[in-house]
Amino acid sequence: MTPHDFEYLRRLLKERSGLSLSAEKDYLLESRLLPLARRQGMASLAELVMRLRQPGSTALAIAVTEAMTTNETFFFRDRIPYDHLRDTIIPALAAARSREKRIRIWCTAAASGQEPYSIAMMLKAFGPQLHGFRVDILATDLSAEVIDRAKAGVYSQFEVQRGLPINLLVKYFSKSGDRWEIAPELRGMVQFRTLNLLNDFTPLGQFDIVFCRNVLIYFDQATKAGVLDRVARQMAGDGYLTLGAAETVVGLTDCFMPVPDRRGLYMPTAAARRAPSFAGNVIRFAAKA
Repeated sequence: MTPHDFEYLRRLLKERSGLSLSAEKDYLLESRLLPLARRQGMASLAELVMRLRQPGSTALAIAVTEAMTTNETFFFRDRIPYDHLRDTIIPALAAARSREKRIRIWCTAAASGQEPYSIAMMLKAFGPQLHGFRVDILATDLSAEVIDRAKAGVYSQFEVQRGLPINLLVKYFSKSGDRWEIAPELRGMVQFRTLNLLNDFTPLGQFDIVFCRNVLIYFDQATKAGVLDRVARQMAGDGYLTLGAAETVVGLTDCFMPVPDRRGLYMPTAAARRAPSFAGNVIRFAAKA
């Protein structure tokens, strides 16, 4: 792969997904995109880039973007956010929403669904505390392929063994051959849709809880700041934002403040109301024709 081809792919991925690749990540492009190119009948990444430059290459550009997207996830990943949900977030919001009895949750990078389904299982455990509440869970991801998997709610033995307690496996899953299917009652609690965090998400409305975990780490500083500022505008003033273990708002935005003694948990500040609205991307490629 020539430096020119690498730069084209790097900029295309940055524009389409926010993924920021440094120069030493050329091996990552080759390992993930060469198999895609060969499945499409192309012999090299140079030919792939040539096709991407041609009119009518939108579907190929989407396939390239999805091939580069990391969809690593598992049930109850990094247990601390779920402890925060149980011990801090839901008790506080249940009290604050005792009249309207509605809570909205957004999982911004849901991948194949383990995170929103883990949240649904946690909510089930609250029982009487959420009696009469309407709790909506919206789960989004850039990749249509993984969203389709999440909607199906079918997982391998390996996937259900990663983080899922045996009592919850027995309670909420049924075995079919070598696969495990999640119960309809949980699947019905989650609405899935594709969404690019670089695009406008103001039509989604306001949320009380946002899980934005392990996605900002792939963005550069400016993109992280932009996403956080716009997420803040979608949140209730007493809402909660959960980030991944390697992520922070420090040095990026004044729209969130840390919740004391709760690692990775944040609340909107007054500055959140003044955060910039969506302005759109300014870089355009022929591949988007």
